[in-house]
Amino acid sequence: MERIILAHGGGGRLSGQIISELFLKYFDNPILNALEDASLLNIEGKRLAFTTDSFVITPPFFPGGDIGKLAVCGTVNDLTMRGAKPLYLSAAFILEEGFPISDLEKIVKSMAETCEMAGAKIVAGDTKVVGKGAVDGIFINTTGIGIVDDHINISVKNAEVGDKIILTGTLGDHGIAILSIREGISFETEIKSDCSPLNLLFEGIFEKYGEYIHVMRDPTRGGLAAVLNEIASGSGKGILIYENRIPYKEEVLNACYMLGLDPLHLANEGKAVMIVSQDKAEEILNRLKEHPLGRDASIIGEVLDADKNVYLKTSIGTTRIVDVPAGELLPRIC
Repeated sequence: MERIILAHGGGGRLSGQIISELFLKYFDNPILNALEDASLLNIEGKRLAFTTDSFVITPPFFPGGDIGKLAVCGTVNDLTMRGAKPLYLSAAFILEEGFPISDLEKIVKSMAETCEMAGAKIVAGDTKVVGKGAVDGIFINTTGIGIVDDHINISVKNAEVGDKIILTGTLGDHGIAILSIREGISFETEIKSDCSPLNLLFEGIFEKYGEYIHVMRDPTRGGLAAVLNEIASGSGKGILIYENRIPYKEEVLNACYMLGLDPLHLANEGKAVMIVSQDKAEEILNRLKEHPLGRDASIIGEVLDADKNVYLKTSIGTTRIVDVPAGELLPRIC
């Protein structure tokens, strides 16, 4: 393939291919090669998590949020997936000539409110304006840094046989919310994005259970299917999940049936996948359920002493392999 296509940004097979065959080829170093949601840096005895992300979602306003809230939550959540306390963010804006200043103000205000909620501050930034048609309204890049306590060691490589897999809430809310507003599809009940700063959910949990949490990922682009395959590959273990334990909103499932979408591939912006010690799984689950962001949490599977595949036990008792998305299901989802 000689040119970039949309699927290269979809979080599936082609995304992995361009990362491994191009970016890692030239940017090769042990920190980047770990391919974590945030890199862990040791600086003068301090353990810092560091991450960056860009947001190009269309439309910039959607049920449950906007591109500004999404940019802050996306970066805060990537830091949280390494067990970090988010502290500082940068924000860079690329604006299209003609973009309404009133819309920009709404987005910036939303970012400020989300940062205040998450306990983080935007401390650096940049703004560029390009000609009409060069950008679709507004793109935002955010970079974040946070601090990680010494007793926490969360990494995709740390999954152990027998560990339990926890999903902190319903799947597919963000993907279907964006699709509905973009394509003008109406449902009986409005489906809202789950866009949320997940560090709020884990306040106190890292302090008490940090040593028992082995892996965390947020299932954004490529959905649950993509992150579980990343964990299986990174840890060298197999993964088994159970279809009847995965929480969904009924309206999301109905939309997937109607549109022919696999909910395991849909993006989420306020959910986490956790792989935790078997003997602490129920305690952690119960603690998650005490918070509004974790009330639908469920233990959905376990880690196997098997090959690097992800298996789904269906509701009718059969088993199938869950693969990563092959293409771009819903472009511009984040």
